[in-house]
Amino acid sequence: MRPSVIVLSFNSEETLGATLAKAREVSDEVFVVDSFSSDGTVALAESCGARVVQHAFENYGAQRNWAIDNLSITNSFQLHLDADEVMDAELIAAIRELPDNPEHAGYFVPRYVKFLGRVLRHGGISPTWHLRLFRTGVGRCEDRKYDQHFMLLSGSTGQLRGVMVDDIAMSLSEWTARHNRWADGEVAELDARQEAGRLVADAKGNPAQRKRALREKYNKLPLFVRPFALFAYRFIFKLGFLDGTEGFIFWVLQTFWFRFLIDAKIWEKRNLRRA
Repeated sequence: MRPSVIVLSFNSEETLGATLAKAREVSDEVFVVDSFSSDGTVALAESCGARVVQHAFENYGAQRNWAIDNLSITNSFQLHLDADEVMDAELIAAIRELPDNPEHAGYFVPRYVKFLGRVLRHGGISPTWHLRLFRTGVGRCEDRKYDQHFMLLSGSTGQLRGVMVDDIAMSLSEWTARHNRWADGEVAELDARQEAGRLVADAKGNPAQRKRALREKYNKLPLFVRPFALFAYRFIFKLGFLDGTEGFIFWVLQTFWFRFLIDAKIWEKRNLRRA
């Protein structure tokens, strides 16, 4: 199999080179959909042999679906990556070993997070599974403002061996600023309660559906209680403390501060409505 590769980028010159180097090992058709970067991202992408297309960014789901609908993709399968996701040799081999017409219409890929230079291997998210490789014409991204997943319109799914590593190379200032914006997106999603264009939560379904089912259970817990419960679950019961200082920073910010911020914004919004 030689899938077309689609990579989203914005000011990604620190990580994009490594991502594209591995992407070129599985495909000679690599697209970079850039959101008008102001650094050397575009020049770097072109030097790596990628075709660069500019499109204004709205949210990840909209950007991914725009790429699916508008790029001149010629291969029967497509692989979607972020600019900081690097495939390892085993995953590259697993993709290349697939036939042109494989058994499944889509494949889940395991992803690890690299934070402050350390690959996190505990806390219950190592790895998480993401549907990133699928047959052209049957895959879409959720119409969500935050935590978007790809889904299949038809066909079955499988899982690939190997991993991709999400290398979070940005500063903590940028990382927390983005999470503040993503908190707004999550609050908007919870407020809208839309079902069209969304992944169907299913505790017995594929990995993404099972994850969404767990999130729905979390959302039913009381405000301000659930961030504490989630942090205790990930850091203590799922052994997140074994990821050292880097893990401690990650679990406090990701599973407590971020989720507490979402609850605070929900509380704020409800009280403004009462006023």
